[in-house]
Amino acid sequence: MSELALLAEKLDAADELADKRADFVLDEVVYLDGNSLGALPANVPGRVADVVHRQWGELRIRSWDESGWWTAPERIGDRIAPLVGAAVGQIVVGDSTSVNVFKALVAAVRLAGDGRDEILVDATTFPTDGYIAESAARMTGRTLRPVRPEEVPGALSERTAAVLLNHVDYRTGRLHDLPSLTAAVHEAGAVAVWDLCHSAGALPVGLDEHGVDLAVGCTYKYLNGGPGSPAYLYVRQGLQDRFDSPLPGWTSHAEPFGMHTTYTPASGAPRGRVGTPDILSMLALEAALEVWDDVTVDAVRTKSLALTDFFLRAVSEYTPAGRVESLTPTRHEHRGSQVALRCDDAGEVMKRLIERGVVGDFRHPDVLRFGFTPLYVGFGDVERAARVLGEELAAT
Repeated sequence: MSELALLAEKLDAADELADKRADFVLDEVVYLDGNSLGALPANVPGRVADVVHRQWGELRIRSWDESGWWTAPERIGDRIAPLVGAAVGQIVVGDSTSVNVFKALVAAVRLAGDGRDEILVDATTFPTDGYIAESAARMTGRTLRPVRPEEVPGALSERTAAVLLNHVDYRTGRLHDLPSLTAAVHEAGAVAVWDLCHSAGALPVGLDEHGVDLAVGCTYKYLNGGPGSPAYLYVRQGLQDRFDSPLPGWTSHAEPFGMHTTYTPASGAPRGRVGTPDILSMLALEAALEVWDDVTVDAVRTKSLALTDFFLRAVSEYTPAGRVESLTPTRHEHRGSQVALRCDDAGEVMKRLIERGVVGDFRHPDVLRFGFTPLYVGFGDVERAARVLGEELAAT
């Protein structure tokens, strides 16, 4: 047994989150793609069966009240709140990340008011955020200006209405400085909107602590809500009475069952609702979030950094010199919970890794991406992944 394999055994034996692995349905593969789709929590199938057979099959329409369907968006939002550093009453669950980005960004421009005619967007963002930002700019009569996150402080001006940024870069795993960038946006008199898709459930966010205005995120990555599980929208308490959604649906009305012809927004987080909640996937998410009941985000972050440190060390020792290049920052304060490796034949390499039971993903044109979900990934998994990667790279 190699030195790294022995070290992995010792680290697993000392891991305070090791028991959480039993809360997930896992097989013999090393699953390092939780930054795309989290593993299935073991309690979810039974909960979904109850929702389908009893709540829907037997109670039917009564479940909107008796099973808590109607209040699920806010109730589940309150479950997510501590994972992103927010007090209750500020998060509503529903719709997709894309829809919530649209709601947040247009609302941010409206909050900023007249006289500010420019939107800044992360130039390295996930494509959908860029598409929506461009559409939001056209619809609100603003100019869209793509800038890299590190360029934001110098790009801000009295023209800036809103800034849309990613907390963690989806390609490289770079963690951006949410506190300082939010402060810079506020100093310029603009509104900060953050996309938390690659940070929520993997590291502390501190929405309330750092005064973030609006934030959105998905729930199917590190929160393990399942494919297509609903996203969420955070609206800071102090802004809620001025939050003007561009999608004023009936469930965000102050009297949703009044069937009024004019719109009056609800108070609080429900202003972020639009249409009928997607109950099946929403209640699957609620069950999935139970794995967090006895876990702190700080403990998850500590293990995440240890896992990624160990993986980078193992890759350095196991892979042929010069065969891969890490795109992920080595400094902890700049790293999310994934490692991205540049490799000329990355697509073919990832196919071979998956055939051998190491599941990551490939990002065009040359990036091997590995996500580390501390609730179910162990150090033995990491050592095996790096060893198999080294063998495959040496073979080509």
